[in-house]
Amino acid sequence: MFFASDNWSGAHPKIAESLTKQAAGFASAYGSSELDKRIEAQFNDIFEREVAVFFVATGTAANSLALASVAKAGGVTFCHSDAHVNADEGGAPEFLTSACRLFPVEGDNGKMDREALHTAVSRFDVPSVHQGRPMAITVTQATEAGTVYTLDELDAIAAIAKSKNLPLHMDGARFANALVALDATPAEMTWKRGVDILSFGGTKNGCWCAEAIVFMKPEMAEEMPYIRKRSAQLFSKTRFISAQLEAYLEGDLWLDLARHSNAMADRLRVGLTAKNTARLAWQTQANEVFAIIDKTSAARAQSKGAKFYDWLAPRDMPHMIGENERLVRLVTSFSTTQEEVDQFIEVV
Repeated sequence: MFFASDNWSGAHPKIAESLTKQAAGFASAYGSSELDKRIEAQFNDIFEREVAVFFVATGTAANSLALASVAKAGGVTFCHSDAHVNADEGGAPEFLTSACRLFPVEGDNGKMDREALHTAVSRFDVPSVHQGRPMAITVTQATEAGTVYTLDELDAIAAIAKSKNLPLHMDGARFANALVALDATPAEMTWKRGVDILSFGGTKNGCWCAEAIVFMKPEMAEEMPYIRKRSAQLFSKTRFISAQLEAYLEGDLWLDLARHSNAMADRLRVGLTAKNTARLAWQTQANEVFAIIDKTSAARAQSKGAKFYDWLAPRDMPHMIGENERLVRLVTSFSTTQEEVDQFIEVV
């Protein structure tokens, strides 16, 4: 019953097989192999336009270097207060953007409130060397709260970005989970909504370590080769990232894996709702479930091997947890089974 994180899951067998296949023989280094070029070109097909793609090892690297590509002195990036870049990346975005800062924006269910974002960005309408200047807006899709921005919500944020002449970045660590939750295409959820740069995540969805920075307008990527090298993210044997992505993308495996993890989360949501010792903290759409569970039931589940994290109550819901309750996060993955889900529900 492993629900601590989708990072706990292993690599899908087809991805492991692809890595093994590439382990033999020789291939040119630093992203110049035939495989690297072929996978880069495949991203053009996925996004229905010419894009620029840069492979990196981690989601933190993808987010931080994406923001570094649009950094400027005194730069300010606007994000949700609970966004991964703000709460879980150890200052890497600030460090790798040469001390540009993040400006947290509130909003329910892990999503930036449109009016709050507009107010925050507008504070910088009058240039001031003391306050800094707007640099970018970043959204997390799916969010850290397990919710998903609708296409209309993305349109609204993109409209603010466009009105302020700011690039829009999307943290897509769980990009596939959000995509299948919306039943949208990659193009519909990114550049057709006004997204300029995407952190395309594969690690949480069956890869070993495979992330990509995708520029929807290749001309925006002029500095990225140098930024990636300077940040020690240019792999010599890049083909091993490409090998993962080759299997990941082939036959839409990546979407099938995301559909499975989302379905397992749906099963958790339905099962927990039927219990008198647990309830959903809020509605989620992707592969994260936040539940309020009786302390005795939660402890019993852990004693029987269940793995999950306790979670802090959101700022907008400070009194949601009773004295004898725990708020927990449950994350499903491509390797979660129905039996695991049913066992957890039964134990609870």
